[in-house]
Amino acid sequence: MTHCVWDDIVGQDRVASFLRTAVENDAVSHAYLFVGPPGSGKGVAARGLACAVFCEDGGCGSCPTCYRVRHGGHPDVHVIAPEGAAGYLKDQVAEIIRDVNLTPAEGPRKVYIVASADLFNDASANAFLKTLEEPPDDVIIILMAHSFDAVLPTIASRCQVVRFRRIPATESAAILVAQTGADTAEAGIALAAAGGVVAHAREFLSSPGRREARAHILRTLGDLSVADDLDVLTAAKELLAAVKAPLEDVKALQTAEMGERADFLGKGGGKALEERHKRELTAREREGVAEVLNVAESWLRDCLVLSQGVGDLVVNTDAVDAMEEVGAVISVAAAVTALGAVTDARRRISYNVSPQLAVEAMLFDIREVLRCPR
Repeated sequence: MTHCVWDDIVGQDRVASFLRTAVENDAVSHAYLFVGPPGSGKGVAARGLACAVFCEDGGCGSCPTCYRVRHGGHPDVHVIAPEGAAGYLKDQVAEIIRDVNLTPAEGPRKVYIVASADLFNDASANAFLKTLEEPPDDVIIILMAHSFDAVLPTIASRCQVVRFRRIPATESAAILVAQTGADTAEAGIALAAAGGVVAHAREFLSSPGRREARAHILRTLGDLSVADDLDVLTAAKELLAAVKAPLEDVKALQTAEMGERADFLGKGGGKALEERHKRELTAREREGVAEVLNVAESWLRDCLVLSQGVGDLVVNTDAVDAMEEVGAVISVAAAVTALGAVTDARRRISYNVSPQLAVEAMLFDIREVLRCPR
C-alpha cells in the first residue's frame, strides 16, 4: 500500500480519518483548533491537511507539492509563532490579517498554521476574531495548543476543535519499529531526538547527518562539567554548525530544482523560488535546533532516572557511561534545575532570541548544575 500523509498521523486514527473524510468530501473547515500534548502529532497533522488540500492526489506524500509543504517550502503555507515575549502582538495579528486577504501565490488556497494559540491575549485575539470567523473562501486557518482550557473562549468558539490523545512512548516506539525496521533502542533514541513525533523520528533514522549531530550533542554534554567559558561558547557554536550540516543535502536538491526549472522561470519566478528555498532551509534549521534541546532534555532525564536506580528507563543507551557518572551524584532538585534550563532555551527561541544565545545560556546553566549537582 502506498504511504500517504494520513499515515504520518500515527496513533491518531480517529483524527486522520476525520481529516481525510473532510478533504474527500470537500468539507474542510475554514478554521480548526488542534488540541493535544507535545508529541501527539498536531504539527504533522496540520501539514498533512495542507498537503491534502494542495496535492492533486489528496496528499500522496511523495510528490513535489507534498515535499514542499512538509518541509516549509510552499509559498501558500504559512507557519506562524508568537513574536512577543508574552505571546501574540496586536501588530503581528494585523500583519497576518493583511496577508490573509492577499491572493494565493501559487495554489488554489492558503493555509495558516498558527502555533501556541493559548498565547493570544485579549487585544490580539479581538483583532483576529473577525478573520478567524469569516476568512476568505480560499483560506484555511489551523490553530494549535496543548490545552483547550488555555485557549481564550472567543478563539476556541470560532474553530472546529480536533483533539489529539497522548501517545504512550511504548506505542510510539512500536509504531516506529514496525515502520522502519529499527530495533526498540534505536526507536527510543530517535523519538527522544524528535520530541516524540513519530514522523520526525522516522526522518531522523534515515539521516546519517542528524544522527552524527546527536552524537556531537552527547559528547558536549558529557564534557560540560570540565568546560571553561570559552569551551562552552565554542561548543554552542559547534552544535549549531552540526545541526546545519544535514542541510547540505537539502541545498543540493534545491540547486538541482533551480537548474531544472531555470528555462521556465522568469525573473519574478526565480526570485519566488529562491524565497521558497530560503523558507524551507529556515524551517529545517529550526527543526535541527529543536533536536539539540530534545537530546539535551533526554540526556538529563536519563541522568535523573539513573540517580534513582531505575536504569531500565534510560533512553540514550549508547551514552550510559557518562550519564552514570552524573547520576551517581546529582540530586533530584539539581536535575530539575538543569531540565529547566532546556525549557528556558525553548521559550527564548520561541520569542525570537537567537538560537546561538539561547543554546549558550542553556549550556552555561547546565554546566553550573553539573559542577554543583547537589
